[in-house]
Amino acid sequence: MFFDAKDYAAAARVLVALVEEVPAQTGPRLLLARSYYHSAQLRRAETELRTIVERDPVEHYARLMLGRTLQRQNRHEEAESHLRIASALAGDFEQH
Repeated sequence: MFFDAKDYAAAARVLVALVEEVPAQTGPRLLLARSYYHSAQLRRAETELRTIVERDPVEHYARLMLGRTLQRQNRHEEAESHLRIASALAGDFEQH
């Protein structure tokens, strides 16, 4: 509902409580990271995404989002490794 309305800050407020309730679940944490990303709370998005990647290094969507979050913070060099890993995990290999 909040995502449809593009009210990402409100979504984050709701999702924080959910993540606290079920901290081991990836889905709510990914949604929280997305809501932070879309509401330009990039440091918070980065924190949530790093938590996911630490727990599940092959979670390709979290890697992709982490790379994009780092790009938006002008941390392109850091972003590159996460974007390459996300691409590889998704099966997007460059043709040589």
